[in-house]
Amino acid sequence: MEQEYGLAELDERIAGCRACPRLVDWREEVARTKRAAFADWTYWGRPVPGFGPPDASLLVVGLAPAAHGGNRTGRMFTGDRSGDVLYAALHEVGLASQATSVSSDDGLALHGVRVTSPVHCAPPANKPTPEERDTCRPWLVSELRLLRPTLRAVVVLGAFGWQAALPAFAEAGWTVPRPRPAFAHGARVTLAGPDRPLELFGCFHVSQRNTFTGRLTPEMLRAVLRTAAKAADLPTRPHEGSRPYEGSRPHEGSRPYEGSRPHGGSRP
Repeated sequence: MEQEYGLAELDERIAGCRACPRLVDWREEVARTKRAAFADWTYWGRPVPGFGPPDASLLVVGLAPAAHGGNRTGRMFTGDRSGDVLYAALHEVGLASQATSVSSDDGLALHGVRVTSPVHCAPPANKPTPEERDTCRPWLVSELRLLRPTLRAVVVLGAFGWQAALPAFAEAGWTVPRPRPAFAHGARVTLAGPDRPLELFGCFHVSQRNTFTGRLTPEMLRAVLRTAAKAADLPTRPHEGSRPYEGSRPHEGSRPYEGSRPHGGSRP
């Protein structure tokens, strides 16, 4: 994919993609039929672009938008329980302006962090096919290339995201070790790159299955985010009862990103 544009245009291109017929049919059917609790919403019903500043030094990579979350609101991890967990943790660590993410115009701002996924359309049963994953990969590669000047660390949520992201890192210019590193919660891998190394962290996905069963606790998630933020040279809010963190400085040139899109994910 030739790239002569910025992140904002990439987001617009992603939002207009219709490359996977099964995903197009599913996301649009969900947007038409809706869930009863959201009957008064105008669903986004399109691919969901990444969310966060163009000069992010930390990237969080998920799986795919939820049918009644991102597919409804038009913003990554917004409007569902997985997003509730993720943004609450980002806020507590000091990387988000608020703990909730309910709509694309709710005022949420991210500090030096961008959130994306390897598949941008909501898939049936939350399971993209390998072909759909591979078809969507060029979007992630383009996003990584655009972020490369400032990107220093990545948190990948779940084994699917890990497996989908590793080839994208390689295509975007980083060197992925061979054999490819296996996913594990708390895994840390350094990828050599043309500009600087990239620190890659594994974290269990913030799915309801993981959070309801205690496989992933808020404390576990915050620990990974704090470690990744330190690697990305981002300041964090001190953990309650601990000494202030002094190992990072504000990301140069970074501004909070509010990122709302008034044309998507809104109430009628």
